[in-house]
Amino acid sequence: MYPDATFTLRLSYGEVKGWDERGTPVTPFTTFAGAFERHTGAEPFALPGTWLAAKAQLDLQQKFDFVTTNDIIGGNSGSPVINQQGQIVGLIFDGNIHSLGGAFYYDPVLNRSVAVHSGAILQALDRVYHATDLANEMRTGATPH
Repeated sequence: MYPDATFTLRLSYGEVKGWDERGTPVTPFTTFAGAFERHTGAEPFALPGTWLAAKAQLDLQQKFDFVTTNDIIGGNSGSPVINQQGQIVGLIFDGNIHSLGGAFYYDPVLNRSVAVHSGAILQALDRVYHATDLANEMRTGATPH
């Protein structure tokens, strides 16, 4: 059995890659547009009013979530996804349904980690939550005076 993520430093590597679900391709990216397309007004597909009000200000083609082949386990939520240039491009928050057995076995064909795209975080902070100072601090590392 794999060890749990016990707040010790771990390193996992992978690539952005979709998978096939019963013969149907699952693309590796979702977008803001997809969130609005799925909005039904009823759970689990109800967007908050703040998001609905901000729709006209959003770049709907902005990548929202993405999946990778990283082998993750419970405790990985919040782990950064770093590209080849050392930039944080997302944060892992979940795995797909196939990753549930990942404590015992990793299937490279089906197991995927799910991450929120850093661009989605910044756009939501700016345009949905109006937390521009926080978004700018995340972009530059500099705190406002």
